[in-house]
Amino acid sequence: MNPFPASDYIVAAFFLFCIATTVGGAFVAILTARVIRSVCGLMICCVGLAGLYFFLNSPFLALMEILIYIGAVCVTIVFAVMLAEPDEPPSGQNHGPGVLWGVVALVVSAAICWGLSQLSLRGPWVAPAARVNDGSIKAIGVSLLTTYSMAFELISLVLLVAIVGALVIARTGRTKP
Repeated sequence: MNPFPASDYIVAAFFLFCIATTVGGAFVAILTARVIRSVCGLMICCVGLAGLYFFLNSPFLALMEILIYIGAVCVTIVFAVMLAEPDEPPSGQNHGPGVLWGVVALVVSAAICWGLSQLSLRGPWVAPAARVNDGSIKAIGVSLLTTYSMAFELISLVLLVAIVGALVIARTGRTKP
């Protein structure tokens, strides 16, 4: 007799699908040479993250992930790329140092991932508080403006940098001789 109901398998499949979407979008974003394809990979990654937020019983954050990152940041980057003049890479380009830096980045990323996993597996975990947030918009608003106000402001700075970066891409594309 199977001790797990079918719904557990559906939830596990949804969770694995969200993880695969997030990781697959991230790989598309970093492994392609064209900016438009990288932005599409970023969009796919953000959709996977929104699914993970939804899986964690936070539909408000899932919707904000879609509205802010896909609806604002990615669309702004796409508009900046569309406004920029096309720039074809030279055909005889040497990829030697790029591969070396890719390997270095992979090793550093693996070391950070290993360190964080060891920290999470061996570190002491604090017991959850007795008070549980009900997930309402009012509770999220109070948390954002009290407990998590610094993180909220840092997210707004990230959005500002993304918009300024998109504008710089668009501006430099127009002024090239």
